[in-house]
Amino acid sequence: MPALYATSIKSLPLLSKGKVRDVYALGDDKLLMITTDRLSAFDVVMGEPIPEKGILLNQMANFWFDKLGKVIPNHLTGIDPATVVPADEVEQVKGRAVVAKRLKPILVEAVVRGYLAGSGWKDYKETGKVCGITLPAGLENAQKLPEPIFTPAAKADVGEHDENISFEKVIELIGEKLANQIREVSIRLYKEASEYAATRGIIIADTKFEFGLDDAGQLVLMDEILTADSSRFWPAETYYVGSNPPSYDKQFVRDWLETAQVNGKLWPKTAPAPQLPADVIEKTAQKYREALARLTQG
Repeated sequence: MPALYATSIKSLPLLSKGKVRDVYALGDDKLLMITTDRLSAFDVVMGEPIPEKGILLNQMANFWFDKLGKVIPNHLTGIDPATVVPADEVEQVKGRAVVAKRLKPILVEAVVRGYLAGSGWKDYKETGKVCGITLPAGLENAQKLPEPIFTPAAKADVGEHDENISFEKVIELIGEKLANQIREVSIRLYKEASEYAATRGIIIADTKFEFGLDDAGQLVLMDEILTADSSRFWPAETYYVGSNPPSYDKQFVRDWLETAQVNGKLWPKTAPAPQLPADVIEKTAQKYREALARLTQG
């Protein structure tokens, strides 16, 4: 199946093109969300697609939506995307799209960290804190935290970096009741997913959730959850404290980009991205395939 870098649905109005998803309006109350094979890293969209990535991410998110449905309602309608577009557009939605409820988005990324990694590790080394939360002294890279922590971010436009914000700022933005509800639900989702993933030999180091409100003001889980794009997955068998473990997510691309050069200098993590080599593309696709198989197959 050829990679899908961008959609070209003509039968429905285009609402937005995100870093990975193209979203179309389906009446006033539903959305057609198509997961392309685009990949973003450091909030920059790469110029090359990762074959099958959108299909794998869609399957992974739907698996988790089903497994965690008892924790909180989600945006899925159960409508087959192939039934809402004409025959000549079905190939663009097959296996990679959902029909979702149209919600009022809450513009806060609900990040939960169970391990010290990535920007959290850098933050901790400099300040002893992660996003303003003081942690015990003497922790090492990739170490499990005493308890998962909620480290929210303000959502940025495509091409801009999401900004870490304090919980107090979240309260200021959306109110104390909703902020507390999002923090509580996010940590519960993370804990339940982590416990399951551990039975499949996968450590979920961190992840992020997005939420919206329905017409009744009820909190609803939306967008994607617990995919290799929104989470850091580590194979348990190669994990050890003190070093970045090999991962099942796009960390493979991030690691390559950290050393990539443009015009003889390290890439400054701004668009345009350096061209991904063929072997990085293939190895990244393999990581996504492995993650889905390990989580979902018996």
